[in-house]
Amino acid sequence: MSTDQRTLCTAFQHTASLRPSGVALRTPDGGVEITWEQYAARVRDVAAGLAGLGVRHGDAVGIMLTNRPEFHVVDTGALHAGATPFSIYNTLATEQIAYLFENAGNRVVVTELQFLERLRQANTNGQVEHFVVVDGGDAGGIDGAMSLADLEAAGSPNFDFEASWRAVQPSDVLTLIYTSGTTGPPKGVELTHANLMAEMDALEDYFPLTLDDSLVSYLPDAHIANRWGAHYSNLRYGIQITTVDDPKQLIAALPSVRPTSFGAVPAVWYKIKAGIEAAVAAEPDERKRRIATWALATGTRVAWLRSDGKRVPLTLRAQHAVADRVVLSKLRERMGLDRVRVAATGASAIAPDALAFMLGLGIPVLEVWGMSETSAVVTMNPPGAIRIGTVGKVVPGGTEIMLAEDGELLVRGPLVMRGYRNDRKRTELAIDGDGWMHTGDIATIDEDGYVRIVDRKKELIISSAGKNMSPQNIEGAVKVACPLVLSVVAIGDDRPYVTALLTLDPDAAAVFAERAGLADASPSALATDPAVLAYVQSGIDAANEKLSRVEQIKRFRILPTVWEPGGEELTPTMKLKRRPIAEKYAAEIDELYA
Repeated sequence: MSTDQRTLCTAFQHTASLRPSGVALRTPDGGVEITWEQYAARVRDVAAGLAGLGVRHGDAVGIMLTNRPEFHVVDTGALHAGATPFSIYNTLATEQIAYLFENAGNRVVVTELQFLERLRQANTNGQVEHFVVVDGGDAGGIDGAMSLADLEAAGSPNFDFEASWRAVQPSDVLTLIYTSGTTGPPKGVELTHANLMAEMDALEDYFPLTLDDSLVSYLPDAHIANRWGAHYSNLRYGIQITTVDDPKQLIAALPSVRPTSFGAVPAVWYKIKAGIEAAVAAEPDERKRRIATWALATGTRVAWLRSDGKRVPLTLRAQHAVADRVVLSKLRERMGLDRVRVAATGASAIAPDALAFMLGLGIPVLEVWGMSETSAVVTMNPPGAIRIGTVGKVVPGGTEIMLAEDGELLVRGPLVMRGYRNDRKRTELAIDGDGWMHTGDIATIDEDGYVRIVDRKKELIISSAGKNMSPQNIEGAVKVACPLVLSVVAIGDDRPYVTALLTLDPDAAAVFAERAGLADASPSALATDPAVLAYVQSGIDAANEKLSRVEQIKRFRILPTVWEPGGEELTPTMKLKRRPIAEKYAAEIDELYA
């Protein structure tokens, strides 16, 4: 691949030629399997079909799909037509989608029947001319929409596919990543082919991927993590993708897929940890239970010693080898993570105890830091030199980092976005005249180059006594100590002490209710149940032991509801919308300080 033609199109064409009969895309049950040869043929057809609808070089194409093989076919086809495909979070409201349409300027949307009406309602100015439905069968005319089969068959035989994808340049916009918009309208991050090729170049030593690797795609494709980690890695390296259309089925799908690479947000790691601990606690054989508990503790102890750069004593190494052979390897196999060579955690800070647990289990989880505006990962823990509590060191390849006078982390180099779509003012606010991207994260960098993220610049808690605290640090401690809790919001800005709003994990709550003999397992009933309150209080007490005095939670409130990703309280990637939460639950917060 020549340096002047390093695009995801040239990468895909090369990859697809290496193992034509190999399976590129599949579903967990094997009901759908698409070989590289079939994938390449369909990409050609989709590109021709889009060109037939009037899509030209540089045009945007909207995609609103669950995680399914068709996403990859459509997105890659759009790239080969010279277009800029972008994904829409499935949880967005009509007016939010309308804003994205206006900003992107797309005239085509590819979707599923379940989203079609919402997308039509969002098309307020009639800008979108063509709706393509992937699950509508082979016939057209689905409520006026075109089927994917019809799109693939509609291309002109005169369409010059080769010329189309070869015309794509590294500087062309590869995709638009729309930020969650917690503090205003979403911003359309323009990432180029060069951006993502540089990202993958930088991570090759961390994530050495080949055609023999496999990965589960379950995160939203509207998020850069899944586009980089699953979709673009598939195009460039040929890893096999298994799509899971319902994230709640991820844990159940892992044992059948047994991926070699795995990435997750902290909430998923917490769920895996809680599941293992629950299974060990439920072991009826006391001897087996004690051995399993000892093995997990031994692995965690080794993980901490390695993280601290300390020597693992010979006796402990021998004990760890036994623990791994007898218990830990079997737990990894039971979870479907026994083949994982490298794993990542990101999007928000993971609690150090949870990361130590996973490392002790034998899963090489590397904590990373990055953002949509930086093509995903900027810093990552080196596989052989993980330091728990840090997000690692800057990745190679010419990317630079530094701290501003106020501690804000700045990034410059080939990973930084081209800019925000049609928003010069906010682009200039984000990227200064010297090319430094102002990330909004407060950080420290130690003498070895390891970065610690303190918190978001605008989210630091400053108590009425002037103490600075990281809400993420407090919230992470609670999630690890209390598996019954799903969401935690630490409150305390300009307040005399820290309090918290909590919501319960529906799955964990149902199990708890059954074991406790509670007839009503609804969130509203459990929020005030004495047994639940006592259990959560014990978790809060355990979390407080890990926190400094000023960070400790003095009072809490369990809310009688469940917060859904993409709702009023959470972004689609489960980040807290702190300002809307503070406004919506102002009365409950005031009661905690009454």
